[in-house]
Amino acid sequence: MRDHCLLVALGLLLWAAPGRADLPTGTTESTPASTGSTDVAKEGFEGATKADDDKNASEASLSAGGLIVSGNSRQLALTAAGKLRLRREAHQFGAAAAANFARAAAPDQPDQGMQTSVENLQGHVRYDYFFAKHWSAFLAVSGRRDRFQGLDLRLNVDPGVAYYFIEEKKNQLWVEGGYDLQYDIRRDGALAGTNLSKTDTRHSGRAFAGWENKVNERVSFSTGVEYIQSVQTAREWRLDWDAALSSNIAGNFSSAVTFSLGYDNAPLPGVQKTDMLTSFNLVYALM
Repeated sequence: MRDHCLLVALGLLLWAAPGRADLPTGTTESTPASTGSTDVAKEGFEGATKADDDKNASEASLSAGGLIVSGNSRQLALTAAGKLRLRREAHQFGAAAAANFARAAAPDQPDQGMQTSVENLQGHVRYDYFFAKHWSAFLAVSGRRDRFQGLDLRLNVDPGVAYYFIEEKKNQLWVEGGYDLQYDIRRDGALAGTNLSKTDTRHSGRAFAGWENKVNERVSFSTGVEYIQSVQTAREWRLDWDAALSSNIAGNFSSAVTFSLGYDNAPLPGVQKTDMLTSFNLVYALM
């Protein structure tokens, strides 16, 4: 209950911020920050960048979130992220970075103190070439360092093509197919008691479907689902689903509620298969 009260108070405070605003465009264009878990490197998750009517665009945003809880339970969560998109006719470049950190103490174990529960760094770059009205091709590279996924580094290289069934300024529906190369360098602690190697390489096929709709001038919604299947081992497959609802607050500030679900059918030993996150965040558009 204390957590919910703090989030409501933060929302009311942010609602009073002044200025001018552009709505964030959702999971593929302006990923909202999350309270301790912002993702920009998502193991091959590559929603196609929308081929909007503006052939020359420059967008940059910074986002941050935090949560502090004290009393019966104690928790600290911090996150920060930045995003850049440059569009020049048929060419487009995008980049993103994020850092997440959280500590928590169990209410039934007050003597143990606060323990780190989230710790990761992520980066992502992408180039798109729009070679036809309904078609685009892209190449993306992402990197992730995550203590609790047992990773010193997870590097993903993702080439692919996308086809747009609906390509309007306020409404896009598309599908995407491609290839995912994943290279892992695992933490020594995650390998203790196993016969797994320090590094691992996976080759996979991938399919994605996405929908993005700007409901009105103040509200936008986006969602996407992706399936990644290893071509080497049938049991190694992943499923990702993201959804985001964004609303203009005032000026360059927007709020966003996001939900993400990730399922890995063959994670490292001791790592759960399913992760889910719902969060509220503040996004500031630089341009």
